[in-house]
Amino acid sequence: METETLAMAQEIDFSILALFMRATLTVKLVMVILVIASFWSWSIIIQKIITFRAARAEAAVFDRAFWSGEPLDELFEKIGSQPSGASEKVFAAGMTEWRRSHRQDGGLIAGAQARIDRSMDVAIAKESERMNGGLSLLATVGSTAPFIGLFGTVIGIMNAFVEIAQEQNTNLAVVAPGIAEALLATGLGLLAAIPAVIFYNKLSVDSDRIVGGYEAFADEFATILSRQLDG
Repeated sequence: METETLAMAQEIDFSILALFMRATLTVKLVMVILVIASFWSWSIIIQKIITFRAARAEAAVFDRAFWSGEPLDELFEKIGSQPSGASEKVFAAGMTEWRRSHRQDGGLIAGAQARIDRSMDVAIAKESERMNGGLSLLATVGSTAPFIGLFGTVIGIMNAFVEIAQEQNTNLAVVAPGIAEALLATGLGLLAAIPAVIFYNKLSVDSDRIVGGYEAFADEFATILSRQLDG
């Protein structure tokens, strides 16, 4: 009898596709949601890695140009008032407000330093929002995917017990498929959650470092302009 049961169990297809096709509609929906969440997370992860790498490269190029000794007005003319790089946008915001703060007679309008600082802060805030866009989805997937998978597992095990009761049989050939389908939902939940959590933490730190670099540059630039204001 035991040999016959094992032979029956070996004939059952336990591939992922077969387990998905045998699952009930609810468990299938759970699996589909988790697969979509996983692909969505990876698309954000790849996009952010590319974006952050480009931002670091752009910041390095701009820093070399800024500290090369070239006059700020000439650098601003090269960059223009609508630059594409984040560091250039912060610089352009400060320089634009610096020029607007001059009267026609060459004097400075009162409160120029505060307006310059606010202009660069606004530019940094916009870049920070762009950098962090999508990271909240990674946090959501990382925190909810295991529970969504667990929900599918619970439903799958319930269906397995129902099938056992209907068949009036508890041998391996009856129990194994239902349990395997249920556990697949948990596996998919972890498959979606683990990368999302890992990369959310990494990308959040990377984003903070990049934005921190913009803030440090803004402080240095504001110091340079303040010297000219005082002079």
